[in-house]
Amino acid sequence: MPIELKMPALSPTMEEGTLATWLVKEGDEISSGDIMAEIETDKATMEFEAVDEGILAKILVPEGTDEVAVGTVIALIAEEGEDPASIEAPSGDTKPAPAPAKQEAKEEEDDAAAPAPAPAAPTPAPAAPVADGDRIKASPLARRLAEARGVDLASLSGSGPKGRIVKADIEAADGGAPAKSSTAAPMAQSAPVDLGDIPHETEKLSNMRKTIARRLTEAKQTVPHIYLTVDIRLDALLKLRSELNASLEPRGIKLSVNDLLIKALALSLMQVPKCNVSFAGDQLISYSRADISVAVSIPGGLITPIVAGADQKTVSAISTEMKELAERAKDGKLQPHEYQGGTASISNMGMFGIKAFDAVINPPQGMIMAIGAGEKRPYVIDDSLQIATIMSATGSFDHRAIDGADGAQLMQAFKQLVENPLGMLA
Repeated sequence: MPIELKMPALSPTMEEGTLATWLVKEGDEISSGDIMAEIETDKATMEFEAVDEGILAKILVPEGTDEVAVGTVIALIAEEGEDPASIEAPSGDTKPAPAPAKQEAKEEEDDAAAPAPAPAAPTPAPAAPVADGDRIKASPLARRLAEARGVDLASLSGSGPKGRIVKADIEAADGGAPAKSSTAAPMAQSAPVDLGDIPHETEKLSNMRKTIARRLTEAKQTVPHIYLTVDIRLDALLKLRSELNASLEPRGIKLSVNDLLIKALALSLMQVPKCNVSFAGDQLISYSRADISVAVSIPGGLITPIVAGADQKTVSAISTEMKELAERAKDGKLQPHEYQGGTASISNMGMFGIKAFDAVINPPQGMIMAIGAGEKRPYVIDDSLQIATIMSATGSFDHRAIDGADGAQLMQAFKQLVENPLGMLA
């Protein structure tokens, strides 16, 4: 009986991937630990190791295949004593299982087709929601609407197939208000573009670019952003950085301005804990440490490696960790736990000369700090107009979880730490 080799889940949230390259061919002898293929997820290209031994008898999913769902049988391995030539591909449809995104689209079509539940007479208690094990059965669209509107799924009884909670149930629970256009499927196809005779070329979107498009669209559609900007004097921080680098040079450590800003944001979040939070439907999650996601540009997209517990680390430790994380990010070698999570983010575009910008929050985080370029500007110091190095920083806050006054306190704390950087070393 041949061993089925299935599409692996290379991260806790992976639902599909691209089988980028087969590194073995039919007839090759496979040993446990051999690298068999490269699989492209939404964040990186990762190696797939064999866990069984035998001879690779059949490759069922060719390299370059997109949207291969986790659990799809991608190859067959002949066990010891089994003739690989006698193994045939399974009869019937051997195409990869439908990707969850396509299943979700179908479920959302079912939502649209499901009739709105008729008003019912009051009952002593609501019917228990239908659950699959410990998981409440609800369509993906219903889950997004419930989170956006603060509706508790556990309190609803589904009117969809087999008791599944659908969009109409959420609307009924929310007073019958129809869904707004902003909650439509976030990856709706754009209208075809008539390019005429303009010379051009098209490029297929990578999984990473698809994920960036989907997540940022969802963020702007569901998260009410509030933006707060402060101008910060950098001269003291630049002087401290120069002194620290002189003392750290024998250890081969060179601090960047961003290393110090990561530390400043982490400490600010601990000083203003109301901003170190995540919105989760009818719950507010408060974090007791600051894990800072740092935006790093890589070929084909963006990734946010995490400095965990940045509030508790020295700036030299942050610098060393960030250099190592950034290098592995650009090589596509980060492990999922190194870029998934985080309590807040920082994005620095100062090196490109960008003066100021508004960054998009990365859900479920509650805020992101956007850093502009430090530049010489006229600045009032001690009631006199002088020249100083000034940087504009803009905080984007999830207004469902963070009030404007609390966001302003965080920006104030951040400014205070950057302008008086010795406080970060205490």
